[in-house]
Order: sequence, then structure tokens, then C-alpha cells
Amino acid sequence: MIEERAVVVEAGDGHAWVEIQRRSACGSCAVSEGCGTATLGKLWSGRRIRVRAIAEEPLRVGDEVCIGLADGVLLRGALLAYSLPLLLLLAGALLGQVAFAGAGEEPVVLSGVLGLGLGFLVVRVLSKRFQDDSRFQPRVLRRSAGILTTGVLSRP
Repeated sequence: MIEERAVVVEAGDGHAWVEIQRRSACGSCAVSEGCGTATLGKLWSGRRIRVRAIAEEPLRVGDEVCIGLADGVLLRGALLAYSLPLLLLLAGALLGQVAFAGAGEEPVVLSGVLGLGLGFLVVRVLSKRFQDDSRFQPRVLRRSAGILTTGVLSRP
């Protein structure tokens, strides 16, 4: 299970909106001063993202919690979002190559772009289907003992 600490910013019935501070592991590397990835990590660090999580116990605004995402959910989502459009791009280009042999490159490129568009459309439809499925939602696992030290939110 992927776990992350978060702060409750809104509590509802059966769910909570939590904020997570983005972090990057690249800043601690020995070559981080000359690394482009570390530079990008510094740009994005400190930003917060807001996530809706399933909460089975009542929470209050300002509670520090540990949220978790089931194993494999992130990997499956990334594979769906990145691989499917790419596969349909290649399939469209190959189909265009076979169907329009001798007609030049334009029909092949157009077929590939149509395959890519179809891939994005399928990803959108599937993501809408899974957005309310509790198996793919982050879940509040437990309250953390510590208090957030950023000073953005405080306990009432």
C-alpha cells in the first residue's frame, strides 16, 4: 500500500478532503545541484494537492492523517493513461499503412492521429467509470500523532 501523510481540510460524511504536500527525493541526492530532475523537483516541492479520500471514522478540519492507496492502483492507472493512447497510435498507423499502401505518408499519419485520439477518448471514458469505484480511491488509514509544522493549518 502506498501511504502518505495529509491534513484534513474538509470533512464530510464518509469522506474527507485532504491536502498533501508534494515532495521529491531528488533533493537529497549527491548530484542534485547539476541534475535537471532535481531542479524540476525543487520547482514542484512545497506545492499542495487536494485529494478526496474515503474516511470511515469522523474527522475534523486540521487533523493530520495517513492516507493510503491500494497496491497496483497507481501502476494500473499510469499504464492506462500512457500506454493505451500510445498503443492505439501505433495500431492506427499500422492500419493506415496497410489500408493506404502506396498513397503516401499523409493517410498513415492521419490514421495514427485518429488512433491516438481514440486512445485518449477511451482513457477518459474508463477514468469516468472508475472515479467513484472505492477500490481506486485513497482511504484514510489512521490519524497521525504529530501536528503539521508548516503553519498553514492548525488544530482548532
